[in-house]
Amino acid sequence: MNYKQLYESWLNDSRLSAEDRAELAALTDEKEIEYRFGGELAFGTAGMRGIIGCGINMMNVYTVRRATQGLSEYIGTLPAEAKERGVVISYDTRFGSARFARAAAGVLAKNGIKAYLFERVHPVPMLSYAVRRLNAICGIMITASHNPKQYNGYKVYGEDGAQMSPEATDVVVGFIEKITDYLSVTGDEESPLIVPVPASVDDDYIEELSKLTLSEEAVKACGKDLKLVYTPVHGSGYVPVMRILQKLGIHVTVVEEQTAEDPAFSTVAVPNPEFKETLSMGIELANRIKADVVFGTDPDSDRLGVAVKDDEGEFHALSGNQVGILLLDYILTRLKEEGSLPANAAVVKSFVSTGMARAICEDFGVALFETPVGFKFIGEKIKEWEQDGSHTFVFGFEESCGYLRGTHARDKDAVVASMLCAEMVCYYTMKGKTVYRRLMEIYAKYGYVLDRNISIQYKGLNAMKEMNATVDALKTRKAEAFGGIRVEAVRDYSKDVRIAADGTVTALHIPKCNCVYYELEGGNFVCVRPSGTEPKLKLYFSVRAKDEAAAEAMLGRIHADVSAIL
Repeated sequence: MNYKQLYESWLNDSRLSAEDRAELAALTDEKEIEYRFGGELAFGTAGMRGIIGCGINMMNVYTVRRATQGLSEYIGTLPAEAKERGVVISYDTRFGSARFARAAAGVLAKNGIKAYLFERVHPVPMLSYAVRRLNAICGIMITASHNPKQYNGYKVYGEDGAQMSPEATDVVVGFIEKITDYLSVTGDEESPLIVPVPASVDDDYIEELSKLTLSEEAVKACGKDLKLVYTPVHGSGYVPVMRILQKLGIHVTVVEEQTAEDPAFSTVAVPNPEFKETLSMGIELANRIKADVVFGTDPDSDRLGVAVKDDEGEFHALSGNQVGILLLDYILTRLKEEGSLPANAAVVKSFVSTGMARAICEDFGVALFETPVGFKFIGEKIKEWEQDGSHTFVFGFEESCGYLRGTHARDKDAVVASMLCAEMVCYYTMKGKTVYRRLMEIYAKYGYVLDRNISIQYKGLNAMKEMNATVDALKTRKAEAFGGIRVEAVRDYSKDVRIAADGTVTALHIPKCNCVYYELEGGNFVCVRPSGTEPKLKLYFSVRAKDEAAAEAMLGRIHADVSAIL
């Protein structure tokens, strides 16, 4: 059937709810109808994410049930105890999240699979923790992370607490694609197989985090007087972040207007703490009470945004890369000072994250590993090292404000990151300096690095296909320099190869993804990749220079040359 026929079939199907039928009947824009029924909402290695609404290319109970039926059939191929081990389901504060979570639980139950359902919103890291804590076979998180309010999504986690592996995902997708009649999938939402997640899981999670503190003396000395402002930006981080900070004795002032579980995120344009604008109410409050630092977490509390005062008393929103190197430097410093830095310590970052991490790790004698974008790959390294004992994981981060210390979770964790950042402030306060001053010291020691990413928005039904085609086209073009900086090598991650300027080809030994990465002279780089979760082509730049002004000028020249070939 073409999109018009699909639209008509849904509109006239008695299994569709009256509310959904009214929504479809009200559509008058042909392009909108084509968008909703001209393609299916893709289920990739990060699950699925889309605009909320009725249709096969949208997030709704029908696409959720279909995806869960595919997951159920996959679980049915596993050993018999898999169904009894069950699936943990969590959700954030977005429109439809609780409804979608309940619908997923109902489908699992109808397939004879136990479903552990959180009774209220819980963040990604707590879902990841709960999967392993309850020995579940997998987990489901209903969230669209930091996307605008119109979106929601569905992420699947494996039994190790990391996002499901590409291999297992492919099997699940195979089962999903066999279900052509979306409305045929039903569930039993009153089944006794749907049980609440025990409250002890929350307590155990907080206890695990408290074991990861690094500066107990500094927190005891400065925590009660710390002037820290926190905003959950209407998301799921409020309870766990406040709970761990209060447990440690760290004083927090919360942005009360942003504690409400508001799915419209009505006080911000976009609930993404990467943007200073999202932290604006926190910064305003911090200026009012003369606070020194502002934290903000996104709706599913896996990302942490931080703003600190500079030497002139003005607030700067730190980039994810800057918070990453501050935490990396702090963690390694404290472990070394305490004599507890493992001999086989290892740090993991996505390859688009700051190149400065390598200089810091080399200085401390710590191994650094790179992975594709997606925290599941960092989770895979943790699992690998637990099995072979070759390295001890001490920290992992991505430039998109995602950080993890500890192995309690296998995804980025803004709760533990909030705890670490708060005690880091205490540590430097006790030493008579600010976090901003420490950042400047890091630049002075290792050289100034400017990291930035720029997104190019795509629209329409074929957005993902067009973005991938743009990246594919780059692989056929020879690039010798950008902004006057020589290209030393090109990494084609879709083929897992590095091609040096002299034509030498070597394997990267990293999971494949559609991405082109240009190694530039002097440790600079440019990377181009399509987002896996939203219609954006992402450009990443990392440039080294004597100071910020020189770096900005260099980045401008490089960006102009990159834009010319896109």
